[in-house]
Amino acid sequence: MIIIFNSNGDFHGSFSSLPNEGFLDESKWTIAEFAEGESFDPRYNYTSVDNIAVKGDLIDVDLEEEARMEAEWQAIKYQQDRKYPPIGDQLDALFHAGVFPDDMAAQIQAVKDKYPKGGN
Repeated sequence: MIIIFNSNGDFHGSFSSLPNEGFLDESKWTIAEFAEGESFDPRYNYTSVDNIAVKGDLIDVDLEEEARMEAEWQAIKYQQDRKYPPIGDQLDALFHAGVFPDDMAAQIQAVKDKYPKGGN
């Protein structure tokens, strides 16, 4: 397990192995390994001392901000989980079912006739 810090010493991420060779650029990144028996705990700050990850202070948590972020995540997840067919497919199914008003159906059919599937 390793921690990668940017050139300012700010935490970048914790990884089980080196994500890519770009992190070997010591002018941009510092890689710190954990001491034997230690593992990453996201509740704490870390620093690198001689390329060893050293656990620091407990990170202060803004409970209001954490609740806001969780609510935002749940709203996004809800939208992603719904998995409706693409809107174009939905509208095409409605068109084929004959549920559009005649003038709208005529406009759609004109476009379909002018640009048939598989045509140029």
